[in-house]
Order: sequence, then C-alpha cells, then structure tokens
Amino acid sequence: MLSNRAIGIGAVVVVVVTVGSMGLLLFLLRGAEPQVLLEVVRTSTSIGAGTGGGAALWLAARKQRSTELDLAQKGHDATETQVTDLYGKAAEQLGNDKAPVRLAGIYALERLANGHPAHRHTIVDLICAYLRMPFDPADDPQEREVRQVAQNVLISHLRADAESFWPDIVLNLAGATLSTFTCTRCRVRSATFAGAEFVGPAVFRGTEFAEHADFRNVRFTGLGDFRRVTFGGEGVTFRGARFEGEVDFGTHTEAALTGALVAGTNGVRRKWPAHWDEQPATEHPGWCALVFTGGSGEGGTGGEPVAS
Repeated sequence: MLSNRAIGIGAVVVVVVTVGSMGLLLFLLRGAEPQVLLEVVRTSTSIGAGTGGGAALWLAARKQRSTELDLAQKGHDATETQVTDLYGKAAEQLGNDKAPVRLAGIYALERLANGHPAHRHTIVDLICAYLRMPFDPADDPQEREVRQVAQNVLISHLRADAESFWPDIVLNLAGATLSTFTCTRCRVRSATFAGAEFVGPAVFRGTEFAEHADFRNVRFTGLGDFRRVTFGGEGVTFRGARFEGEVDFGTHTEAALTGALVAGTNGVRRKWPAHWDEQPATEHPGWCALVFTGGSGEGGTGGEPVAS
C-alpha cells in the first residue's frame, strides 16, 4: 500500500513543476504583452495539470500493483495452508489401523505430489518412511497389499516416459522390506537400499541412477535383475549384499560387486558382469564371494572395482 508520505511527495513534485515552469517562462518572456503573459500562466497550469495526471496514473499503477501482490500472497498462503492440511490428513491416514484408510492416504499423497511439485520430494520421503517401517510379509496380507500400492505409486512416477514424471528424486529405502519390487525403466538422482530385504523378484532392468546407488548389506531372496542398468556419478556398491536366488546383470551393466556374497546353490542361473566370478568364501560356509578377475585393469568408482 502507498503511504501518506509518498502521496505528499507526489503532490509537492506537481506544485514544484507547475511553479517552476511558470517562473521560467515569465523570466524568459519578461516585458512581453499582458496577453502573452496570461498565455504563459495558462501553459504553466497545463503543464502542472499534465504532471499531476501523470503522477496520479503512477500512484494508481503503484496501488494496483500493490493490491495484486497482496492478493497473490494471500492466494499463495491459502494454497499452502490447504496443502499442509491435506498433507497432514493423508499422513494421519497412513497411521490408521484399517488397510483401506491407509490406501486412501497413499492415493491422496499421490494427488498432492502431482498437483504441487514444490512438495513432491517431501511426499516421496513420507512414502519411503512408511515403507521403511518394520513389516513381515507373511503376517498381514492386507498390509502387504498397501505397501505394494505404495511401491507402485513411487515407481510409476519415476519412469521418464510416464505421463506424470517426478524428476530429480532421491529414494531412501534403507532397511525396508520390499515385496516384488519392479523398478523398471526408472530414472532417479540417487537411491539407498542399504540393509533392505527384497522378498521375491527385484527388477531394476533399464533403470538409471544418475549419482549413486547403495545396495550394501541388501538381501535378495528372489531374482535380482540388473540388465541395462546405468550407475552414474559415484557409481554403486554391493558390499555385504547377499544374493540367494537367480541373478542377471546382462552384458551391458557395469557394477562394483566387491564384498557381495552368493548362496552356494547348484543349478541356479546367475549371470554376472564380465570379469566377475564366484569363489568359495572361506569365512562364510555355504556361500561364494564375488571376485574381480580382470587383472591389473581393475578399477572403479567410489573406491570399488567396476566391470565393463
């Protein structure tokens, strides 16, 4: 809003312009006929009126702009308040003891994330926190279904070709229990699954981790599919990971597998990146360790050897 001081200054400027122009013209035309001097007064008055009109327009524009900014701020505050209320209600639904209510909370969070990108990462963090809560898939089939929906909501928006793609996402699923995790053709900035347990297939085929991926101490109970996966930036680490089922890294994926263990089960199909082989792990009876056999060319990101 405009202050009285600003309005007063504008009025003074108009008076000064009017009086100044009149005095200048009278000085320049001193000695002229009275009719000419009268015309000088009229001209000076017109200049003052024009200046006053210009000042009035400027003040009106300033007032309009101030009003628009005030309305925009109020609208923004109202939207933020509404989003906060909806977010709080959805978070409460996730803590409900009834599975349908928890499902409603997940879908409400998805709608918020689609409609309000500024809050998207906060919502992703909340869904990830829900998936990190302790859970036994064999104990509660309804909870398993709710978590499957939560996983699918995340994955469906991490695919670059999705109608509503959520870019530049960081996933924190450390220690989570994830059932039938099908993260195909996704694109994320970075992800940590450290200490997580994948129950059933864990499929990452065609996914890109732009900065880093952490699979330390992860347990793969079923298929681990890493075909055509891109580990950019700092790369990836599987140190301490345990593969108990089938594994397929295809022929294009580069990965650091030092410190990973493989259950010594005969007849299970496993395809590792080039120059990685299984060797008996003397410190872990019944398990094999993954060893890089590429000779002096061994190297990698994050201090880990990488196969190509």
